[in-house]
Amino acid sequence: MAGGGVEDVYGEDRATEEQLITPWSFSVASGHSLLRDPRHNKGLAFSEAERDAHYLRGLLPPAIVSQDHQEKKIMHNLRQYTVPLQRYIAMMDLQERNERLFYKLLIDNVEELLPVVYTPVVGEACQKYGSIYRRPQGLYISLKDKGKVLEVLKNWPERSIQVIVVTDGERILGLGDLGCQGMGIPVGKLSLYTALGGVRPSACLPITIDVGTNNQTLLDDEYYIGLKQRRATGEEYHELLQEFMTAVKQNYGEKVLVQFEDFANHNAFDLLAKYSKSHLVFNDDIQGTASVVLAGLLAALKVIGGGLADQTYLFLGAGEAGTGIAELIALEMSKHTELPIDDCRKKIWLVDSKGLLVESRKESLQHFKKPFAHEHEPLTTLLEAVQSIKPTVLIGTSGVGKTFTQEVVEAMASFNEKPVIFSLSNPTSHSECTAEEAYTWTKGTAVFASGSPFDPVEYEGKTYVPGQSNNAYVFPGFGLGVVISGAIRVHDDMLLAASEALAEQVSQENFDKGLIFPPFTNIRKISAEIAARVAAKAYDLGLASRLPRPDDLVKYAESCMYTPLYRSYR
Repeated sequence: MAGGGVEDVYGEDRATEEQLITPWSFSVASGHSLLRDPRHNKGLAFSEAERDAHYLRGLLPPAIVSQDHQEKKIMHNLRQYTVPLQRYIAMMDLQERNERLFYKLLIDNVEELLPVVYTPVVGEACQKYGSIYRRPQGLYISLKDKGKVLEVLKNWPERSIQVIVVTDGERILGLGDLGCQGMGIPVGKLSLYTALGGVRPSACLPITIDVGTNNQTLLDDEYYIGLKQRRATGEEYHELLQEFMTAVKQNYGEKVLVQFEDFANHNAFDLLAKYSKSHLVFNDDIQGTASVVLAGLLAALKVIGGGLADQTYLFLGAGEAGTGIAELIALEMSKHTELPIDDCRKKIWLVDSKGLLVESRKESLQHFKKPFAHEHEPLTTLLEAVQSIKPTVLIGTSGVGKTFTQEVVEAMASFNEKPVIFSLSNPTSHSECTAEEAYTWTKGTAVFASGSPFDPVEYEGKTYVPGQSNNAYVFPGFGLGVVISGAIRVHDDMLLAASEALAEQVSQENFDKGLIFPPFTNIRKISAEIAARVAAKAYDLGLASRLPRPDDLVKYAESCMYTPLYRSYR
C-alpha cells in the first residue's frame, strides 16, 4: 500500500493520489498495440511468458534483454550524436516509444541528460519546434477554442491530473516570443516533475495557450504550427485565461497545481496576483527561481560569513526573476530579524535597462519595481551602481549576455574578500558572465553560480566547480510536497521552507569544491526532503487537505515517488 492507501495492482506506480480504478475496466493492451503503447511497452525486455500471454511472439526479435542493458545501449547511441538537438529529438522519440525507459535513463544519468531535455538545449528545440514536430505532446488551447475550453480539457485521456504546466510562449527562456512552439517548455518541465520529483507521468499535463505571436519570423514561416496572427491582448486575452482557469478547476478539482511558465512580465505578475487567492498556482519564473537563488544565498553565507541582513544586494534585471528573488530575500530577512519588510527591501537595489531604480523614477516604474526604488542619485550604468552601492552580492537576471564586464567584476573583488556573483540568465549565450571570467577576474575569490551549466575552471592550479542555480532543484520537490499534502493554496512560507531545505543539503565536501548547490546526482533524495518541508509547512498553515498528517513526511514523500522500473505482466 502506498500513496494514499491505493494498492498498486493495476500498473500505476506508487500512485501519488487516490485513484478511482474500476478493476474490470483496466487491461493492458496485447500484441501489436502493446508495442505501440509507450506506458506499457518494454521492447526486448518482454519475457518468454509475457510474449506468449500477450500475443507478442514473432513481433519481436528472439533476444531478451534487461532494462539496464537497454539503458546502456541507448546511452551509447546518445553519446554518438555531436549535435545536442539530435540528442533532444532522440530522447523525445524514446519518451513516445517507451516511457519507463525514458525516465530510467533520465534519473540514472541526470547530470548528463538534464541539459538535453531542459535548458539550454530545450531553447533551441523550441526555436525549431515547427521543423522537428512529430507527434503532438500535451494540449493546445487557442483563441479558436474560446467558449469550448472545458471540452478541450475533456479530450485529454487522463482524468486524474495533479500538475499542469502552462505557457503562452511569449517569453521563452531568454529567447523571446516563440508562440505555439513554446510547448517544448511545459513538456520538458513535466518530464522533470516525474524524473526528479517522482510525480506520476499520467498525472502531468503540459498545456500551451496560443493567442498568436508577435514574432514576425514565425508569422512568415510556412512551417509554423500555431495561429498566424498578432498576439491577442487586454480583454480578449484575459477572458481566455479566465475560461481556462475556471475549466481546470471544474474538470480536475481544487487540488491541481497550475504552474505558469514563461509568460511575459506584465501578464506573469497579473495572473499570479489574480489567481493565487482562488486557485493552487505557482509561477516558476518568479517564485521557483527566487526559491533556488535564496537557497544558494543561504548556502553562500556559510562560505562568506554573516547573515542575510548583513549583505547588500545589487541586481541587474528588474523583471519577473529579479523582483521575485528580491522579494523572497526580503521576506526571509524579515522572518529572521523581525524587521518590517520595507526596511529589509532597503538593502536590495535593482538596475533595469534605464539604470538604478531610485525614488525620483518611481512615477514611471511598473508596479512590481516600485518597492525597490530607494533614495539615491540617478545612475545609468551597472558599473556606477556597483562603485556607489558597494554590494556584497551581485545577481544577474537581465537576459543579456556579457553584462558583468571585467571592470564590474574587478570592482566587486576590490571591496569584497569573497564577492558573491550569480549570473543567472539562460541559455548559456545570455549569461551575464562565464564561470571562467568570474574566477579569473576575482583571482579565484568569487562565490559563483550560474543559470546554465558551466564546466569546472582551472585557475592557478586549483579547480573551481561552478554551482548551477537551476530551478529543477526546487519545483519538482515543491510540486510533490503540494500533491502529497493535498494543499489547496501556495503560501510564500512554503517557498521559504523549500529554500531552507535545499540549502541544508549542501555538504562541507561540496563547499570545499566551491559548490553552493548539492550535486544533481542526489536530486531524488533532495526532492523528497523539500517535499517533506513544503508539506509540513502546508499542514502548519492549515492549507493541507490530506488527513491525517503522516508521521514521517520524508518517508511518506519517498513512498509516493514514481519509480520507472518495468512491471511484470501476467
